Amino acid sequence: MAEEGLRIISAIVEDRPGVLFKVTSLIRRRGFNIATITVGSTEKERISRITITMRGNPAIVEQLVKQLSKIPDVLKISELEPDESAFRELALIKVSATDPTKRWDILNYINIFRARVIDASKDSLVVEIVGQPKKIQAFLELMKGFGVIEMAKTGIVALARGAKSTSPSD
Repeated sequence: MAEEGLRIISAIVEDRPGVLFKVTSLIRRRGFNIATITVGSTEKERISRITITMRGNPAIVEQLVKQLSKIPDVLKISELEPDESAFRELALIKVSATDPTKRWDILNYINIFRARVIDASKDSLVVEIVGQPKKIQAFLELMKGFGVIEMAKTGIVALARGAKSTSPSD
């Protein structure tokens, strides 16, 4: 099930210095209110994928897509429909876990949410959780009751489901 009102834009770009700066400068200049932006390599050498998420009406998203397509380093840009896409986010959450009973409760929630402990000390646990933003938010809300020490999230990465592709050759 998709996140309500979520818009996902996938931009295939040349992997060169300054491309991300051009994209973010355009977003800033035009006043687009984005929720997340992630950048990573693709299956093709020297090609990167920028995934931008935002909430807004289709006209705003269409305007962003048109503006981004004017950047020469942007090879292909498309909006992914959340219901027709696989998308995930990763979060690392450091939780206070000094009390053995509370630690046991945290470990039970970790199991329920299919998260995993990636670091443990006598005072805290660092938990890795991957999933749709609603799942991560639900887990985070539970962890707040135990004491979240710090958190880092990646932003959303996404691909179209099925045979549809956002690669530049398609």
